[in-house]
Amino acid sequence: MNLTVKPLKQKDAGRRLAALDRVAAEELDLSGGDFIRVEGTDGAAIARVWPGYPEDDGSGVIRIDGKLRQEASVGIDDKVTVESVEVNPADRVTIALPQRLGVRGDVGRFIRDKLAGQPITEGQTVRIPFGFGVMGGGGQGQAVPVKIAETSPSGTVVVTDSTEVTISEKPAEEIVGGADAPGGTGDDDTPDVTYEDIGGLDGELEQVREMIELPMRHPELFTRLGIDPPQGVLLHGPPGTGKTLIAKAVANEIDASFHTISGPEIMSKYYGESEEQLREVFEEATEEAPAIIFMDELDSIAPKREEAGGDVERRVVAQLLSLMDGLEDRGEVVVIGATNRVDAIDPALRRGGRFDREIEVGVPDRDGRKEILQVHTRTMPLVDGIDLDEYAENTHGFVGADLESLAKESAMHALRRIRPQLDLESDEIDADVLNSIQITENDFKQAMKGIEPSALREVFVEVPDVTWDQVGGLSDTKERLRETIQWPLEYPEVFEELDMQAAKGVLLYGPPGTGKTLLAKAVANEAESNFISIKGPELLNKFVGESEKGVREVFSKARENAPTIVFFDEIDSIATERGGNTSDSGVGERVVSQLLTELDGLESLEDVVVIATTNRPDLIDSALLRPGRLDRHVHVPVPDEDARRKILEVHTRNKPLADDVDLDAIARQAEGYVGADIEAVAREASMNASREFIASVSPEEVGESVGNVRVTMKHFEDALREVNPSVTPETRERYEEIERRFQRSETEQPAESEFGAFQ
Repeated sequence: MNLTVKPLKQKDAGRRLAALDRVAAEELDLSGGDFIRVEGTDGAAIARVWPGYPEDDGSGVIRIDGKLRQEASVGIDDKVTVESVEVNPADRVTIALPQRLGVRGDVGRFIRDKLAGQPITEGQTVRIPFGFGVMGGGGQGQAVPVKIAETSPSGTVVVTDSTEVTISEKPAEEIVGGADAPGGTGDDDTPDVTYEDIGGLDGELEQVREMIELPMRHPELFTRLGIDPPQGVLLHGPPGTGKTLIAKAVANEIDASFHTISGPEIMSKYYGESEEQLREVFEEATEEAPAIIFMDELDSIAPKREEAGGDVERRVVAQLLSLMDGLEDRGEVVVIGATNRVDAIDPALRRGGRFDREIEVGVPDRDGRKEILQVHTRTMPLVDGIDLDEYAENTHGFVGADLESLAKESAMHALRRIRPQLDLESDEIDADVLNSIQITENDFKQAMKGIEPSALREVFVEVPDVTWDQVGGLSDTKERLRETIQWPLEYPEVFEELDMQAAKGVLLYGPPGTGKTLLAKAVANEAESNFISIKGPELLNKFVGESEKGVREVFSKARENAPTIVFFDEIDSIATERGGNTSDSGVGERVVSQLLTELDGLESLEDVVVIATTNRPDLIDSALLRPGRLDRHVHVPVPDEDARRKILEVHTRNKPLADDVDLDAIARQAEGYVGADIEAVAREASMNASREFIASVSPEEVGESVGNVRVTMKHFEDALREVNPSVTPETRERYEEIERRFQRSETEQPAESEFGAFQ
């Protein structure tokens, strides 16, 4: 039967599996665990049948990983012939280990467990996940290439529990042959990176394949259409998202020669030498076509010429332009450029004929993060029950490199746990110790504490562990915030059905100490989104344009890492009414203008919500407060008696209270106290209790008697006399008047123009 080759899912790669379309499997009378021969034009591979994915039913698809594709000499979308084969159980298998591998003990049993159920052939190289630190190079969890020196019976066999596995005295490097064995491949031909090693970038990979793989494998298509194939692809995006990995995978999959240009390596102080090195790379690639030239950190080689500091950079850019689109035809040579500063590249390179397409390799979403975690944990000995979905959900802003670090760090944590069992004096590690290593849920949790998301590193603060339960009172305010911020993220289908846009921003205003910042922290935590905290004054810079650039970068980060909450604390410090103050050289007005365009400009904010807090809403520019910008105005009022009671409950939850403490009475006496005042009262009452206790016992008795200490009603009454309310009745009345004014402006058109100040 002829079937079309597609890539295997990341989690199943590396196990010699072929996921077969169920309809085709029924026609061939195959079930899971059977063996098939996958034959391409110049090669064949033996694989074990795996149940097909539901989306492939009836499509005539076979999914195999990069190793099997290489053995069968086929690429993605090629046709292969599939037939059922009988594979005998192996009685005995001899394995040759790499010379640098230091393992002692019952290694044969360890390898047999890893190869169980896999078809193997004499001379074949297979990769086995050995565990930690056994390669001399510290590659924890890496798969080690071992060679199948001999099998009994000969031919392709399957390893079972009764197979006897012995270790060859000769190292794998001295075993000759095997590269041409059926279903086998030599060590040098093993692909370093295949499409299954890349997670969360399906769309980007598809575009790169269309631009590079298609022209190289089927140039006749472009000849028929009468067009030249694409000449170059520019990959851009934050560091660590997988730009270099994509280039390596494409080069391996299409069997093209791969040439790398690193900016600093080719730069030379001698006149003309840098250009000569560039020419040499292109000439070498042309001779070895089909070839891929990969330029990493392209902005260091080809910056904008008008901004380039020296003559060398300008000459290198000019040489690169002529090589990419000059008089000489470069044939089947495709250039891939990668950069995380796409705007710094000379614009002459960013046109058709040079870099024909620019592909953004962005920060992965939740599903992408799960795929990446599956790639990095598939050779790791995880205990049952580790839920990768949970870690994918909680790693907002993590790029591929961060998730790889998370997997490595969890493995290192497991290694620290078993290190006392290791004999570090010896060059070899016991196979039983290796086999006993497992990575637990706790290892992942400990690793999470030490990894920061690099996509948000410049502006990121860890989402505080504040829940709605820790915010006392303010039930109406909390409900309005839930509707504005949580609902659009949790129920997007409702908003879509009603053709309703989510609010762009929320302004929390009220007297100092009422809990505005606490509410913002709680809503960010509850909404499970990224959280970027900006303190107003830190954006201001004395250099012209720098403050606006800071605002742009904040919103750019927020868009890249959506869903995101951008939190502006004390926004009145950077968004005051324009036209009233000229003492700051106009920087405040420019920042306001930049904020206005970011919130409601040509570039839409998708899944980005702005929360701003202030205790001076009368100072904020009126243009910021209109619908479409900070369109929800939420008053955080001075708490009433019931709210004060709830705030007291929050702050006394873990305190050892005496039986005479009456929180209702304290709440009644605390008229005019805001949340911060009540917290201060609870703290002062505790200090009074500790002061009294320490004075009544000797230092030696403190440890024994501390369990008897209690906070009494008298301590609270003393604290109420010491802590005064921070909000006066006049202040409260002023904020209530502002609230009434906002409500009027939301329901009716104000009589006075926004520009009344100029009239």
